[in-house]
Amino acid sequence: MSERDATDAEKAEESNGDEGTAGIEDDPEAGGERRESESEANEEPASAEVTVESEDIEDLTERVAAASGEDIAREIASLRSLVADLEARTEGEENEATTAGEAETAAEQIEELQSKLARKQADFENFKKRMDRQRAQERERATEDLVTRLLGVRDDLVRALNQEDDAEIRGGVESTLGEFDRVLDDEGVAEIGPDPGTEVDPQRHEVMLRVDSEHPEGTVAEVFRPGYEMGGKVLRPAQVTVSEGRSDADDGDDGE
Repeated sequence: MSERDATDAEKAEESNGDEGTAGIEDDPEAGGERRESESEANEEPASAEVTVESEDIEDLTERVAAASGEDIAREIASLRSLVADLEARTEGEENEATTAGEAETAAEQIEELQSKLARKQADFENFKKRMDRQRAQERERATEDLVTRLLGVRDDLVRALNQEDDAEIRGGVESTLGEFDRVLDDEGVAEIGPDPGTEVDPQRHEVMLRVDSEHPEGTVAEVFRPGYEMGGKVLRPAQVTVSEGRSDADDGDDGE
């Protein structure tokens, strides 16, 4: 191509460019569309900046480009150390959460065991008190049984004393009987010997006979055998006769 032909081609391109510009200026709508298109094109990088921080990327790129291989290796090692530290922290937090849960469960178990222990201790105390009462009752029954058996011996001594005429023998029996009564008194044993004319108590008196007497009807006429009680409990009721009052024959004799 000759220099003339090249010059003509350049002039033709400039002419076409001027015509395009003139066309846009002559056509406002076309110009507006072109400006909107250019505006949209300019806005696209702005939206991209929302999702990607271009400055950070550029900074990282520049650092990588400027750094040597050793620097990059150190950076990678530092990042790996940071990741390991973060993982350790996360694991520690998980372990703390697990430990907290186990501690709470252990606290609940301890509370339950303490409650069971308190109930067991209360049951043991009740059992101990019950056993103490039972042992005390057994001792009382044993004492009562022994005293009851000894009361029969005392009755024999009383009968021997009433039947014996020998003064020396009577003296020995009286001495033995007196010592016997002192032992019973030391054990808290009291004699049940109602006076004649006393109201009959079914809990403490055993009625043997009903007899005519000068005492009011239904009252004690005579004590046949004394009874005994210990600690408010009757060991042996007193055997008594009960008065039926005066008979008609006695009333007639009194009238004569």
